[in-house]
Amino acid sequence: MLRVKSKTLMQTTAAHGTILLAHGSRDPLWRGPIEAVARHIRAIAPVAPVRCAYLELTAPDLPTCTAELVTAGVTSITVVPLLLGAGKHAGADLSRLMAGLQTSYPHIAFTLRPAMGEEPQVIELMARIALS
Repeated sequence: MLRVKSKTLMQTTAAHGTILLAHGSRDPLWRGPIEAVARHIRAIAPVAPVRCAYLELTAPDLPTCTAELVTAGVTSITVVPLLLGAGKHAGADLSRLMAGLQTSYPHIAFTLRPAMGEEPQVIELMARIALS
């Protein structure tokens, strides 16, 4: 059961995992901001399992993180694309990956959030930072 999540806040429990999904880069320093978001999630909700996954050039990938969370006992997973827009990766590539995960784990409820750059709060924040 794949659901596309709108802009509402989800309750997090140990049975619910979150995967922060980013593009990936050969530069190891590039991971820093993505991992910082994961650290903030852990500080806000220490019991909520969170993983960082990457579409290419960086490990781990989305299937690996999903397998880790399923092994840890989660029954639902929200994938949060930390991408600015819904281009090729957030569209075709991510749809294909999510369909494969749902086939591999039919007992897991997957939720796919919109690309982070499409969230109104993020757009407003980027505008404020640009003007500061």
